[in-house]
Amino acid sequence: MEKKPQPQPQSGRPNRPMPAKKNDIKDQYRVNERIRAKEVRLVGDNVEQGVYTIQEAMHMADEQGLDLIEISPNAVPPVCKILDYQKFLYQQKKRQKEQKQKATKVVVKEIRFGPQTDDHDYNFKLKHAQGFLKEGSKVKAYVFFRGRSILFKEQGEVLLLRFANDLEDLGKVEMMPVLEGKRMTIMITPLKAAPKKEKQAGELRKDKRPEAQKPAEAAKPEVSDNEETPDAAE
Repeated sequence: MEKKPQPQPQSGRPNRPMPAKKNDIKDQYRVNERIRAKEVRLVGDNVEQGVYTIQEAMHMADEQGLDLIEISPNAVPPVCKILDYQKFLYQQKKRQKEQKQKATKVVVKEIRFGPQTDDHDYNFKLKHAQGFLKEGSKVKAYVFFRGRSILFKEQGEVLLLRFANDLEDLGKVEMMPVLEGKRMTIMITPLKAAPKKEKQAGELRKDKRPEAQKPAEAAKPEVSDNEETPDAAE
């Protein structure tokens, strides 16, 4: 009886098309021969602005030793500039980097209370909230009502308002207590200007110190020619 050949295990992964990578800045702009439009609108300080055929625009770019870059492909006709392509890419990357640095991630920290939270637990969570606000995070505090404890919703609101009041030096209320289902929530956002105010107050205190010393200096008794000061005695 002949043995049927066993199927050989396939080595490696099956050939599948690789997913396209996210386009970088180079792929966002068509340049020179990659521009598909028959006519383009040229803008910029180094050209006479207007609509040209693609051949005319390419010729103008060649005369300046620069590149024809399509900056607005959805316009009719597409808008192009004549620029140095490498310098253009550098400026775009620099602009993207600056935008990323300006964009700050907002972190939200949650703190949960019960409607009948005791003082020890309250102070413990208050201390945590102070730390969160100091580091620049928002604080989302909520009272969770379980079962029949929803009857104490007014007590929960008083608790959250007390919580916000105790944090007023570090944060301001972004959203007043709101009841959503079994949760009553309040949102507190950090005060960005708080450190600056403290610094300015410290500087003002420093400036006032010499002024406070001036009257004391002026109040020194005048020494007559017949009296000896301690310095003179030495």
